[in-house]
Amino acid sequence: MKQEVQFQDLQQFETNFDASRANAVAMCAVTGNGVKNSAQNQKAIRETVHEFSISLEQGDITNQKKSGRCWMFAALNCLRFHVIHTMNLKTFELSQNYTLFYDKLEKSNYFLESILETLDEPTEGRLVSYLLTAPLNDGGQWDMFCNLVNKYGLVPKSAMPETACSSETREMARTMTTKLREFACTLRKAHQAGKSMEELREMKDSMMDTVYRMLCICLGKPPKTFDFEVTDKDGNFHRDLGLTPQEFYKKYIGMNLDDYVSLIHAPTKDKPFGKSYTVQFLGNVKEGRCVRYLNLDIEELKKAAIAQMKDGEPVWFGSDVGQSSSRDGGLLDTNVYCMDLLFDTTFGMTKAERLDYGESLMTHAMVLMGVNLDENGKPNRWRVENSWGKEPGKDGYYVMTDDWFNEFTYQIVVNKKYLTKEQVKAYESEPIMLQPWDPMGSLAE
Repeated sequence: MKQEVQFQDLQQFETNFDASRANAVAMCAVTGNGVKNSAQNQKAIRETVHEFSISLEQGDITNQKKSGRCWMFAALNCLRFHVIHTMNLKTFELSQNYTLFYDKLEKSNYFLESILETLDEPTEGRLVSYLLTAPLNDGGQWDMFCNLVNKYGLVPKSAMPETACSSETREMARTMTTKLREFACTLRKAHQAGKSMEELREMKDSMMDTVYRMLCICLGKPPKTFDFEVTDKDGNFHRDLGLTPQEFYKKYIGMNLDDYVSLIHAPTKDKPFGKSYTVQFLGNVKEGRCVRYLNLDIEELKKAAIAQMKDGEPVWFGSDVGQSSSRDGGLLDTNVYCMDLLFDTTFGMTKAERLDYGESLMTHAMVLMGVNLDENGKPNRWRVENSWGKEPGKDGYYVMTDDWFNEFTYQIVVNKKYLTKEQVKAYESEPIMLQPWDPMGSLAE
């Protein structure tokens, strides 16, 4: 059997291509308009309905702009929901810049500690190479957000507004990544020169002082106390002076984040359902809780999400938003593009195969704000609050079909009261440790 592409092969390929009028039409369409515009399924777009039998009301849509903070925005959107309804407000935002500051600070420390834990690993080995790939990624996970809130509390957006660097994080992250890699090099060389762990940690303290300084310059200094002043929908003015971030969280939100757990759907052979999982070297707050998931059948994720929304509470979820989605149309639908018709081929990988072969993983976090149940009580579409501003979709809200949920939703966060006793026990069991590069270790951006 030949290994190379031969010229007679090319001739046959061309003959086959020219034999179909549809290929010529597709080539004209795609070369002039691009793949997605040419493959757009107008039937799917026309059938998009922004009506839901269960629908929660939220404040104005948020916008993460040119940053990878979707996981943070989605979590804060879930929490601001409580403030808005408790205080009877038209809209309200919590400071995404405040949580960004401490996430970058804690991730820097976590990275340097990971370097200290791997000093005897080869620099060119897979583990150290992986750690050096993205020391200060914008992305994150639900448990990482909980660690930030439990340690630092929260503040209103007015107490620590956005900056140029928080709205467009690339320059800041790139500069700090350069410095962190330099720090990693310094620590590893000092270890090779015979420095003790105590001496290395003293060096790390000085490094963290530099990290703090860089963050303050880019994001501003986070407040230690602030005044909370709002006017509700009835025109009543509320003032609460001199609050700390921890006091504000306890008084105006008060959710026990330890009650909220991550459920995933990873139908691969290496991850049996009903088991708890964690990921090596994945985290931000070193002393905080680990990232932990319970892997369940997709119908169990839907059941828990619907139960929580029926009780009037939104649901944080993670998915692969770039798959079969129309950003401008605000549609997440496996039929939104007719790629099979356009290219005259099938795209037949299963969800498990896409995970195993690097074709899909969780990339983005959003909030479930509603669902439409059919006459049999089964979901057929979901209402999604995104954090890309109000232009995409309907005022920033997306419609997700139930088929898309099946194929591209990987994680939800719900109160553990919506789980069975057996599921809670499984979640709380000693988690199975996954490799750092496992697809379930992906960060939502």
